[in-house]
Amino acid sequence: MTTTVIPATTRRTPRLRTPGLRTLGHRAVGVAAVTAFTLAGGASPASAHERWFAEPADGGDWSFFLSALPLALTAVMVAVTVGWRLVARRLPRPELGFLRPLSRLTPYVPRLLAIHLGVSLLAFSVTGAFLTPSLPLDEVPGGAFAGVVQAAVGIWLVTGVRLRWAALGVVLLGPPALLAAGPVGLLETAGLLGIAGFLAVLPPSDGTFGRVDPSPERLRSALLLLRVGVAVALVSLAFSEKFTNPELARNTLHEYPQLDVLALAGITVSPDVFIAVAGAVELLFGLLVLSGAMPQVAVPVAMVPFNATLLIFGTTEVVGHLPVYGVFLALLVYGSDPRTAPAVPWLPRRADAGALRDLLLRPTGPREALA
Repeated sequence: MTTTVIPATTRRTPRLRTPGLRTLGHRAVGVAAVTAFTLAGGASPASAHERWFAEPADGGDWSFFLSALPLALTAVMVAVTVGWRLVARRLPRPELGFLRPLSRLTPYVPRLLAIHLGVSLLAFSVTGAFLTPSLPLDEVPGGAFAGVVQAAVGIWLVTGVRLRWAALGVVLLGPPALLAAGPVGLLETAGLLGIAGFLAVLPPSDGTFGRVDPSPERLRSALLLLRVGVAVALVSLAFSEKFTNPELARNTLHEYPQLDVLALAGITVSPDVFIAVAGAVELLFGLLVLSGAMPQVAVPVAMVPFNATLLIFGTTEVVGHLPVYGVFLALLVYGSDPRTAPAVPWLPRRADAGALRDLLLRPTGPREALA
């Protein structure tokens, strides 16, 4: 006999149990996914960081963003995000049941996320970069020494031992990056700080493969820090490399015309139109990550443009995006587990600030670790 579990929110209103509404909800997921896939497919360079590959150009040109098309697209992306979250409230969690087997990875996500970040930091040091492929080590205060420290933090993260202190090490890499690249450059690497915040709240345990079984309060706080960090990075990149730096984006399209997938499909638009669309899509991804809604749909959609440029840019793109892949994995796994899915889209209230501070200061309890 098959038992259907009805979410708590729907038990209060019996008519929501009707198959018609469930079907409508799944159709909404499908429509949202098709729409997002269309946007993603039309703006593949949204995931390619122009400073990694193209001739640099001075940013801060707000006149481009304040023109009609970028402003209109920004408003549309904000509206899509709000609608996305509202639709998610009407759907079960997880929204795509066939992805539930991914929940087997739930206890190991902190360990996997630390490995993604650690390998990336180590690779940056080996290739002569600092926190991002666009920042050479010789431009960072301390030069080679900063590279050694970065590599040491990366190795520490890979070991999985006492990673709260390793997370602090990641935070301490921020000031040299700030001095070398400025505040905008630091904001572009906020995803790394988001991972560090996640690991500070929810580090791997000393159990087998770092297995953890966190309390709902600890998990949702860790995921909030993770989402905020990645969202800040993506939104910052949308503005610093596209909306307020169209010349850099034009240089990228000039050097890599194959990025213009609209032209390859026979659709001709001006470079500025394409840049505005690409910036809007990157902005949308940042907002969707911040919302945390429907991660089982949002993450696979976002992976389309993030993977599409690998064939063009190769190893540099893989290393630079490795922490993002870890974040996407975390959101997808937690969003596929019925026990943890409600924590993914959680947004705090003012009263939750003290609880978050306590979690940062209090070690993981024995009940939250699986030996």
